[in-house]
Amino acid sequence: MRYVYLVAFFLVVLTVGALGFRGSISTKPPLEVFPDMDRQSKYQPQGESAFFADGRADRPIPAGTVAREIIIGDAHLTTGRNADGEFAAGFPASLDIDEAFILRGQERYNIYCTPCHGTLADGRGIVTQYGWGTPANLHSDTFRAQTEGELFNTITHGKNTMFAYGDKLVPEDRWAVIAYVRALQRSQNGRLSDVPAAYQAELN
Repeated sequence: MRYVYLVAFFLVVLTVGALGFRGSISTKPPLEVFPDMDRQSKYQPQGESAFFADGRADRPIPAGTVAREIIIGDAHLTTGRNADGEFAAGFPASLDIDEAFILRGQERYNIYCTPCHGTLADGRGIVTQYGWGTPANLHSDTFRAQTEGELFNTITHGKNTMFAYGDKLVPEDRWAVIAYVRALQRSQNGRLSDVPAAYQAELN
């Protein structure tokens, strides 16, 4: 008989625990067996603080602070412009344009650019299937004629409906993406004369 009482007791506790207080409103804080870090003292963004003299929780950035990955002194590398302030042609001299660099650009391109510009950079990314704008075809004469510095500026700050990616790609990666885009453009506009004579016969 004792077990019957125990079973009945647990059934009552289970039923009340699962259904007994559903829909009821309480002004008391909930019981938390393991509160973890759900509730803790903290400052809310743009909140007030009695600790600081100006009463603000947000603190101004100290003078002279430089964001990580920002390289000072190489305008071509960090802005895409030459000493005259014009968009620079070519890649910064500090970069090694090799296979590894272009593969890095391919990786970054596939992550950030493919959804709009497509795998081939022809502007046929997946967003076009949902009617989301008309991404640029990077094989058009307009983009083929642009300097590398102008492309860098567009990636950094965005243009028209294109978002800015300066906060997502460090300068070296932006140049790597441009190198890969140049490779894609070259692949779609190559001529037979571009192929070494020893290999031209293989294309016929």
